[in-house]
Amino acid sequence: MNSILNSEQKVLGIIKNDLEKLKSQFGDERKTQISHDLGDINIADLIEKEDVVVSKTHCGYIKRMSINEYKSQKRGGVGISAHKTKEEDFVENIFIANTHDDLLFFTNFGKVYTIKTYEIPESQRQAKGRAMINLLPLSAGEKVNTIIPFCENTVGNLVMATKNGLIKKTKLIEFANIRKNGKIAITLSEDDELIDVMISSGEDEVLIASSDGKCARFSEEKVRSMGRTAQGVKSINLSPNEKVVAMTIIKKDDKDAQIVTISENGYGKRNKVDDFRLTSRGSKGVKAGSFTDKTGKLVGLKQVTLDEDLMIISDNGVIIRTPVKDISLLGRNTQGVKIMRLKEGSKVVCIATSEHEDDEEKSIESVIEENIVNNENNENNQN
Repeated sequence: MNSILNSEQKVLGIIKNDLEKLKSQFGDERKTQISHDLGDINIADLIEKEDVVVSKTHCGYIKRMSINEYKSQKRGGVGISAHKTKEEDFVENIFIANTHDDLLFFTNFGKVYTIKTYEIPESQRQAKGRAMINLLPLSAGEKVNTIIPFCENTVGNLVMATKNGLIKKTKLIEFANIRKNGKIAITLSEDDELIDVMISSGEDEVLIASSDGKCARFSEEKVRSMGRTAQGVKSINLSPNEKVVAMTIIKKDDKDAQIVTISENGYGKRNKVDDFRLTSRGSKGVKAGSFTDKTGKLVGLKQVTLDEDLMIISDNGVIIRTPVKDISLLGRNTQGVKIMRLKEGSKVVCIATSEHEDDEEKSIESVIEENIVNNENNENNQN
């Protein structure tokens, strides 16, 4: 014992052996972490409040971009340069939102999901973006039909149309607090689907179109405001096997707007809004045109401007893009002209509008600046 106590080397050797035994017996990785207390920090507090550009493609890709990136570019139409898409895809929606705004995603199942704008991955101007199915807990067969930015200053109503001819109007404020796993936006029967959602002012008009080519145009005041989970009321009187294919909101100060109709065999035309006379809600409406075996049923109806392009998609995946101004302006009772030549057995399945792709006519910068001006005008009107 004395020899050990008198030898520093022997003492250190014993200590080393004991420590090595402890290490081999209890040498697990550290299970605690030394850090600052982050419990009271909200991730939103770390995100700068700024306006960004959000774009969505027809096939469900979404991204956000800095407005400054657009302003640094002096060329390129939105349909070409805002999004790098696959050949069978195109930009369907582009709008400005604040990073702290909520984005409301309405699906064909009648549900609404929400995420903050800053939760959408930021991408470069030419990037494809992120598939929305990776951002939202969508079920099999569920797809997003409409995206609406929502902030504390947003006012108005949400008007919803279903395939089976129901319409519902709900105050936008009722969608202020939506859980990330979604809530019911409208109660649907088993065989029904939500086809479109649009914002109205309370004094606008609604235009509903059916597959048989019937259109009902009526004041939104004919639709009383309902709760978020209500089913809605009848918008148009449908025949058996007939379904609603489109809805548009006609602003009270936009009577010069035009309407494009496209049939399943590729026939289409432009009409003035006043060609569709006012009817009562729940009526059979008026004919949007002459629909025969030659033209096929009505597939889509869109409110358009002459500086837009119309995208026409067939069931075999073919897309054509044509300027709205090149579509003939005809009377309501005509069948229209051939716009898309289809292969035998193919049918048009849907239509959409997009910014005109001719970069010589309209730069991205002008499109974004127009959006900013419109947002400022809306804020001034609300104040």
